[in-house]
Amino acid sequence: MYTIKEDTTLVGVSELRNRIDKIIEETRHHKVIIEKRNKPVAVLIAIDQYNAIEEILDRIEDVELGRSARQRDKRSSGKDYISIEKAYKKIR
Repeated sequence: MYTIKEDTTLVGVSELRNRIDKIIEETRHHKVIIEKRNKPVAVLIAIDQYNAIEEILDRIEDVELGRSARQRDKRSSGKDYISIEKAYKKIR
């Protein structure tokens, strides 16, 4: 296990198998990159970091979907839409 940057530790797959508890503990402090045959294959991070990243990505997605909807609405007219009743019939 090598700390390659202040916030990153590099671990080989075989070391991961042998020291999983210690490596999981490392994720509390920074990310851990798993390496196989000297190539990065995965990243371990603490669950709270993962949840924070997921929340940020969800917000970005919401903003982008809202932007796309506004653009689509500007380019469309009433004839581009169908009633809720027609839409419901199409899915039945």
